[in-house]
Amino acid sequence: MSKRTVSSAHPSSARARARVAVIVPAYGVAHLVGEALESLQAQTMADWECVVVDDGAPDDVAGAVAPFQADSRITLLQTDNAGVSTARNRAIATTTAPFVALLDGDDILRPDYLAEACSALEGDEDARLVTVNARIFGAVRQERNCFSTPQGKGDGVHGTLADVLDRSFGVYIGSTFRRADFDAVGGFDSSMTHAEDFDLWVRLMLLGGHALYIDKVLGDYRVRGASASASELKMLKGNIRTFEKALDVLPADPPEADVARAMIEANARELRFALAADRVISGDRGTLADLKTNAGPGLGHLWRIYFTLWSLVPPLAAPMLAIRRRRNARGAGVPEAESRDDRQAVPA
Repeated sequence: MSKRTVSSAHPSSARARARVAVIVPAYGVAHLVGEALESLQAQTMADWECVVVDDGAPDDVAGAVAPFQADSRITLLQTDNAGVSTARNRAIATTTAPFVALLDGDDILRPDYLAEACSALEGDEDARLVTVNARIFGAVRQERNCFSTPQGKGDGVHGTLADVLDRSFGVYIGSTFRRADFDAVGGFDSSMTHAEDFDLWVRLMLLGGHALYIDKVLGDYRVRGASASASELKMLKGNIRTFEKALDVLPADPPEADVARAMIEANARELRFALAADRVISGDRGTLADLKTNAGPGLGHLWRIYFTLWSLVPPLAAPMLAIRRRRNARGAGVPEAESRDDRQAVPA
Protein backbone atom coordinates (compact mmCIF):
# COMPACT_ATOMS: atom_id res chain seq x y z
CA MET A 1 0.00 0.00 0.00
CA SER A 2 1.52 3.31 -0.98
CA LYS A 3 1.48 6.42 1.15
CA ARG A 4 1.54 9.89 -0.33
CA THR A 5 2.86 12.92 1.49
CA VAL A 6 1.80 16.30 0.05
CA SER A 7 4.08 19.29 0.46
CA SER A 8 1.44 21.88 1.31
CA ALA A 9 -2.12 22.11 2.52
CA HIS A 10 -3.22 23.77 -0.72
CA PRO A 11 -1.05 22.49 -3.56
CA SER A 12 -3.79 21.86 -6.09
CA SER A 13 -3.91 25.29 -7.72
CA ALA A 14 -0.19 25.34 -8.52
CA ARG A 15 -0.28 21.78 -9.83
CA ALA A 16 -3.41 22.41 -11.92
CA ARG A 17 -1.58 25.15 -13.86
CA ALA A 18 1.51 23.04 -14.50
CA ARG A 19 2.73 22.55 -18.07
CA VAL A 20 5.03 19.69 -17.08
CA ALA A 21 5.33 17.11 -14.32
CA VAL A 22 8.91 16.47 -13.19
CA ILE A 23 9.42 12.97 -11.79
CA VAL A 24 12.31 12.49 -9.36
CA PRO A 25 13.13 8.94 -8.19
CA ALA A 26 15.28 9.30 -5.08
CA TYR A 27 16.17 5.77 -3.98
CA GLY A 28 19.56 5.84 -2.25
CA VAL A 29 20.34 9.46 -3.13
CA ALA A 30 18.92 11.39 -0.17
CA HIS A 31 22.28 13.16 0.15
CA LEU A 32 22.02 14.45 -3.42
CA VAL A 33 18.32 15.02 -4.10
CA GLY A 34 18.48 18.54 -2.65
CA GLU A 35 20.74 19.60 -5.53
CA ALA A 36 18.24 18.19 -8.03
CA LEU A 37 15.36 20.09 -6.42
CA GLU A 38 17.36 23.32 -6.18
CA SER A 39 18.01 23.07 -9.92
CA LEU A 40 14.28 22.59 -10.46
CA GLN A 41 13.39 25.64 -8.40
CA ALA A 42 15.91 27.65 -10.45
CA GLN A 43 14.06 26.97 -13.72
CA THR A 44 13.16 29.98 -15.83
CA MET A 45 9.77 28.34 -16.43
CA ALA A 46 7.80 28.31 -13.18
CA ASP A 47 4.63 26.39 -14.08
CA TRP A 48 5.73 22.85 -13.22
CA GLU A 49 4.75 20.23 -10.68
CA CYS A 50 7.18 17.77 -9.14
CA VAL A 51 6.79 14.39 -7.49
CA VAL A 52 9.76 13.02 -5.58
CA VAL A 53 9.23 9.28 -5.17
CA ASP A 54 10.72 7.42 -2.20
CA ASP A 55 10.09 3.76 -2.97
CA GLY A 56 11.28 2.27 0.28
CA ALA A 57 14.72 3.89 0.17
CA PRO A 58 17.23 2.88 2.87
CA ASP A 59 18.18 6.52 3.48
CA ASP A 60 16.16 9.50 4.72
CA VAL A 61 14.57 10.82 1.54
CA ALA A 62 11.70 12.41 3.47
CA GLY A 63 14.15 14.37 5.62
CA ALA A 64 16.05 15.53 2.55
CA VAL A 65 12.87 16.70 0.81
CA ALA A 66 11.38 18.37 3.91
CA PRO A 67 13.16 21.73 3.40
CA PHE A 68 11.55 21.99 -0.05
CA GLN A 69 7.99 21.23 1.03
CA ALA A 70 7.09 24.87 1.51
CA ASP A 71 7.00 24.97 -2.30
CA SER A 72 3.48 23.80 -3.17
CA ARG A 73 4.69 22.48 -6.52
CA ILE A 74 6.77 19.77 -4.84
CA THR A 75 5.21 16.64 -3.34
CA LEU A 76 6.66 13.49 -1.85
CA LEU A 77 5.28 10.08 -2.71
CA GLN A 78 6.32 7.25 -0.39
CA THR A 79 5.71 3.68 -1.55
CA ASP A 80 6.97 0.16 -1.05
CA ASN A 81 9.99 -0.83 -3.08
CA ALA A 82 9.09 -2.32 -6.46
CA GLY A 83 11.85 -0.96 -8.72
CA VAL A 84 12.39 2.29 -10.56
CA SER A 85 9.88 1.55 -13.35
CA THR A 86 7.03 1.04 -10.89
CA ALA A 87 8.17 4.03 -8.84
CA ARG A 88 8.06 6.31 -11.88
CA ASN A 89 4.70 4.90 -13.01
CA ARG A 90 3.20 5.52 -9.57
CA ALA A 91 4.56 9.06 -9.45
CA ILE A 92 3.33 9.95 -12.93
CA ALA A 93 -0.12 8.60 -12.07
CA THR A 94 -0.47 11.29 -9.39
CA THR A 95 0.17 14.15 -11.83
CA THR A 96 -2.02 16.00 -14.32
CA ALA A 97 0.36 18.07 -16.48
CA PRO A 98 0.33 17.37 -20.23
CA PHE A 99 4.11 16.81 -20.37
CA VAL A 100 6.36 14.62 -18.23
CA ALA A 101 10.08 15.24 -17.62
CA LEU A 102 12.42 12.77 -15.93
CA LEU A 103 15.01 13.98 -13.42
CA ASP A 104 16.93 11.37 -11.47
CA GLY A 105 17.51 12.35 -7.86
CA ASP A 106 21.27 12.65 -8.31
CA ASP A 107 21.15 14.71 -11.51
CA ILE A 108 20.74 18.43 -12.19
CA LEU A 109 18.79 20.55 -14.67
CA ARG A 110 20.16 23.74 -16.22
CA PRO A 111 17.80 26.74 -15.75
CA ASP A 112 16.35 26.73 -19.30
CA TYR A 113 15.74 22.98 -19.54
CA LEU A 114 11.98 22.93 -18.90
CA ALA A 115 11.25 26.05 -20.94
CA GLU A 116 13.10 24.73 -23.99
CA ALA A 117 11.83 21.16 -23.76
CA CYS A 118 8.19 22.16 -23.32
CA SER A 119 8.34 24.76 -26.08
CA ALA A 120 9.82 22.18 -28.43
CA LEU A 121 6.98 19.72 -27.77
CA GLU A 122 4.33 22.43 -28.03
CA GLY A 123 5.75 23.53 -31.37
CA ASP A 124 5.91 20.06 -32.93
CA GLU A 125 2.89 17.79 -32.58
CA ASP A 126 4.75 14.92 -34.26
CA ALA A 127 7.52 14.88 -31.65
CA ARG A 128 7.24 11.86 -29.37
CA LEU A 129 10.04 12.97 -27.08
CA VAL A 130 12.56 15.76 -26.63
CA THR A 131 16.09 15.08 -25.47
CA VAL A 132 19.06 17.36 -24.82
CA ASN A 133 22.80 17.33 -24.36
CA ALA A 134 24.20 17.07 -20.85
CA ARG A 135 27.48 17.25 -19.00
CA ILE A 136 28.68 13.95 -17.52
CA PHE A 137 30.41 14.52 -14.19
CA GLY A 138 31.18 12.81 -10.89
CA ALA A 139 33.11 9.53 -10.76
CA VAL A 140 34.59 9.93 -14.24
CA ARG A 141 38.17 10.27 -15.44
CA GLN A 142 37.25 13.41 -17.37
CA GLU A 143 34.06 15.42 -17.63
CA ARG A 144 32.48 15.44 -21.08
CA ASN A 145 29.18 15.91 -22.85
CA CYS A 146 26.82 13.04 -23.56
CA PHE A 147 26.77 13.80 -27.28
CA SER A 148 29.57 15.17 -29.42
CA THR A 149 28.13 14.53 -32.89
CA PRO A 150 24.83 15.30 -34.66
CA GLN A 151 22.07 12.92 -33.62
CA GLY A 152 20.47 10.43 -36.02
CA LYS A 153 21.22 9.96 -39.69
CA GLY A 154 19.28 12.96 -40.98
CA ASP A 155 19.56 16.62 -40.05
CA GLY A 156 21.15 15.97 -36.66
CA VAL A 157 18.05 17.14 -34.79
CA HIS A 158 15.21 14.81 -35.82
CA GLY A 159 15.44 11.09 -35.12
CA THR A 160 13.43 8.25 -36.64
CA LEU A 161 12.44 4.98 -34.99
CA ALA A 162 15.34 3.29 -36.81
CA ASP A 163 17.73 5.97 -35.48
CA VAL A 164 16.60 5.36 -31.91
CA LEU A 165 16.80 1.60 -32.36
CA ASP A 166 20.34 1.61 -33.73
CA ARG A 167 21.41 4.22 -31.15
CA SER A 168 22.59 6.70 -33.79
CA PHE A 169 20.07 9.01 -32.09
CA GLY A 170 20.95 8.93 -28.41
CA VAL A 171 18.34 9.77 -25.79
CA TYR A 172 19.49 11.30 -22.50
CA ILE A 173 17.63 9.96 -19.46
CA GLY A 174 16.51 13.48 -18.51
CA SER A 175 14.10 13.72 -21.44
CA THR A 176 10.55 15.03 -21.79
CA PHE A 177 7.52 13.45 -23.45
CA ARG A 178 3.73 13.76 -23.67
CA ARG A 179 1.59 12.36 -20.90
CA ALA A 180 -0.96 11.11 -23.47
CA ASP A 181 1.75 9.15 -25.30
CA PHE A 182 3.03 7.70 -22.04
CA ASP A 183 -0.47 6.49 -21.19
CA ALA A 184 -0.95 5.13 -24.71
CA VAL A 185 2.09 2.83 -24.43
CA GLY A 186 1.28 1.74 -20.89
CA GLY A 187 4.09 3.53 -19.09
CA PHE A 188 7.36 1.98 -18.02
CA ASP A 189 7.56 -1.81 -18.24
CA SER A 190 7.76 -2.81 -14.58
CA SER A 191 9.20 -6.21 -15.50
CA MET A 192 12.41 -4.56 -16.73
CA THR A 193 15.15 -3.72 -14.25
CA HIS A 194 17.68 -2.43 -16.80
CA ALA A 195 17.25 -0.49 -20.07
CA GLU A 196 13.72 0.38 -18.95
CA ASP A 197 14.20 3.96 -20.16
CA PHE A 198 15.46 2.86 -23.59
CA ASP A 199 12.49 0.51 -23.79
CA LEU A 200 10.13 3.45 -23.14
CA TRP A 201 11.80 5.60 -25.82
CA VAL A 202 11.40 2.81 -28.38
CA ARG A 203 7.73 2.22 -27.51
CA LEU A 204 7.02 5.96 -27.74
CA MET A 205 8.65 6.03 -31.17
CA LEU A 206 6.52 3.08 -32.27
CA LEU A 207 3.53 5.47 -32.04
CA GLY A 208 4.91 7.27 -35.10
CA GLY A 209 6.46 10.69 -35.47
CA HIS A 210 10.03 11.52 -34.52
CA ALA A 211 12.36 12.33 -31.65
CA LEU A 212 13.78 15.83 -31.21
CA TYR A 213 17.25 16.78 -30.05
CA ILE A 214 18.07 20.19 -28.57
CA ASP A 215 21.77 20.73 -29.19
CA LYS A 216 22.46 22.52 -25.91
CA VAL A 217 23.85 21.36 -22.59
CA LEU A 218 20.70 21.62 -20.48
CA GLY A 219 21.42 18.99 -17.84
CA ASP A 220 24.14 17.45 -15.71
CA TYR A 221 24.38 13.66 -15.44
CA ARG A 222 26.16 12.39 -12.35
CA VAL A 223 28.09 9.12 -12.56
CA ARG A 224 28.49 7.34 -9.24
CA GLY A 225 30.77 4.38 -8.57
CA ALA A 226 28.99 1.07 -9.15
CA SER A 227 29.68 -2.53 -10.05
CA ALA A 228 30.41 -2.48 -13.78
CA SER A 229 30.34 -6.22 -14.46
CA ALA A 230 26.86 -7.11 -13.23
CA SER A 231 25.40 -3.84 -14.55
CA GLU A 232 26.93 -4.38 -17.98
CA LEU A 233 25.44 -7.85 -18.34
CA LYS A 234 22.01 -6.74 -17.16
CA MET A 235 22.03 -3.69 -19.45
CA LEU A 236 22.85 -5.81 -22.48
CA LYS A 237 20.07 -8.25 -21.59
CA GLY A 238 17.69 -5.31 -21.17
CA ASN A 239 18.67 -3.96 -24.57
CA ILE A 240 18.02 -7.33 -26.19
CA ARG A 241 14.61 -7.53 -24.53
CA THR A 242 13.75 -4.05 -25.84
CA PHE A 243 14.59 -5.04 -29.42
CA GLU A 244 12.65 -8.29 -29.08
CA LYS A 245 9.58 -6.38 -27.86
CA ALA A 246 9.86 -4.01 -30.83
CA LEU A 247 9.98 -6.96 -33.20
CA ASP A 248 6.83 -8.37 -31.63
CA VAL A 249 4.84 -5.34 -32.84
CA LEU A 250 6.69 -4.41 -36.04
CA PRO A 251 5.70 -5.97 -39.37
CA ALA A 252 8.31 -8.45 -40.56
CA ASP A 253 9.51 -6.53 -43.61
CA PRO A 254 10.12 -2.82 -42.79
CA PRO A 255 13.72 -1.62 -42.39
CA GLU A 256 13.09 -0.97 -38.69
CA ALA A 257 12.62 -4.71 -38.15
CA ASP A 258 15.95 -5.37 -39.85
CA VAL A 259 17.57 -2.83 -37.55
CA ALA A 260 16.05 -4.50 -34.48
CA ARG A 261 17.30 -7.92 -35.59
CA ALA A 262 20.79 -6.54 -36.26
CA MET A 263 20.86 -4.88 -32.84
CA ILE A 264 19.82 -8.13 -31.15
CA GLU A 265 22.73 -9.86 -32.85
CA ALA A 266 25.18 -7.09 -31.91
CA ASN A 267 24.08 -6.96 -28.27
CA ALA A 268 24.10 -10.75 -27.98
CA ARG A 269 27.68 -10.80 -29.29
CA GLU A 270 28.64 -8.08 -26.81
CA LEU A 271 27.01 -10.11 -24.03
CA ARG A 272 29.08 -13.15 -25.03
CA PHE A 273 32.16 -10.89 -25.06
CA ALA A 274 31.43 -9.69 -21.52
CA LEU A 275 30.87 -13.23 -20.26
CA ALA A 276 34.12 -14.37 -21.89
CA ALA A 277 35.94 -11.47 -20.22
CA ASP A 278 34.58 -12.61 -16.86
CA ARG A 279 35.91 -16.11 -17.47
CA VAL A 280 39.35 -14.81 -18.48
CA ILE A 281 39.49 -12.70 -15.32
CA SER A 282 38.63 -15.77 -13.26
CA GLY A 283 41.64 -17.60 -14.71
CA ASP A 284 40.36 -19.41 -17.80
CA ARG A 285 42.98 -18.53 -20.43
CA GLY A 286 41.30 -20.80 -22.94
CA THR A 287 38.48 -18.28 -23.15
CA LEU A 288 40.74 -15.74 -24.89
CA ALA A 289 39.76 -17.21 -28.24
CA ASP A 290 36.06 -16.72 -27.40
CA LEU A 291 36.81 -13.18 -26.31
CA LYS A 292 38.42 -12.31 -29.65
CA THR A 293 35.74 -14.14 -31.66
CA ASN A 294 32.99 -12.13 -30.01
CA ALA A 295 34.82 -8.84 -30.33
CA GLY A 296 33.13 -8.56 -33.71
CA PRO A 297 34.07 -6.71 -36.91
CA GLY A 298 34.21 -3.28 -35.25
CA LEU A 299 37.22 -4.08 -33.08
CA GLY A 300 38.90 -0.80 -32.14
CA HIS A 301 42.59 0.03 -32.36
CA LEU A 302 43.19 -0.29 -28.62
CA TRP A 303 41.60 -3.72 -28.43
CA ARG A 304 43.67 -4.92 -31.40
CA ILE A 305 46.79 -3.96 -29.46
CA TYR A 306 45.48 -5.81 -26.40
CA PHE A 307 44.82 -9.00 -28.33
CA THR A 308 48.24 -8.87 -30.01
CA LEU A 309 49.88 -8.48 -26.61
CA TRP A 310 47.80 -11.25 -25.03
CA SER A 311 48.63 -13.66 -27.87
CA LEU A 312 52.30 -13.15 -26.99
CA VAL A 313 51.88 -13.07 -23.20
CA PRO A 314 48.54 -14.75 -22.28
CA PRO A 315 48.96 -14.29 -18.49
CA LEU A 316 48.62 -10.51 -18.96
CA ALA A 317 45.01 -10.79 -20.14
CA ALA A 318 43.40 -11.48 -16.77
CA PRO A 319 45.02 -8.63 -14.81
CA MET A 320 44.52 -6.14 -17.64
CA LEU A 321 40.83 -7.01 -17.99
CA ALA A 322 40.46 -6.88 -14.21
CA ILE A 323 41.99 -3.40 -14.12
CA ARG A 324 39.57 -2.27 -16.81
CA ARG A 325 36.69 -3.74 -14.82
CA ARG A 326 37.77 -2.04 -11.59
CA ARG A 327 38.22 1.26 -13.42
CA ASN A 328 34.64 1.05 -14.70
CA ALA A 329 33.38 0.02 -11.27
CA ARG A 330 34.61 3.33 -9.89
CA GLY A 331 32.39 5.05 -12.43
CA ALA A 332 35.17 5.80 -14.87
CA GLY A 333 32.79 5.17 -17.74
CA VAL A 334 29.14 6.00 -18.31
CA PRO A 335 26.24 3.70 -17.35
CA GLU A 336 26.58 1.47 -20.35
CA ALA A 337 29.61 -0.75 -20.86
CA GLU A 338 32.72 0.51 -22.58
CA SER A 339 32.30 -0.66 -26.14
CA ARG A 340 34.60 -3.16 -27.82
CA ASP A 341 35.36 -0.63 -30.56
CA ASP A 342 36.22 2.10 -28.04
CA ARG A 343 33.11 4.15 -28.77
CA GLN A 344 31.81 6.23 -25.88
CA ALA A 345 28.36 5.13 -24.78
CA VAL A 346 25.74 7.66 -23.73
CA PRO A 347 23.08 7.50 -21.03
CA ALA A 348 19.82 6.13 -22.32
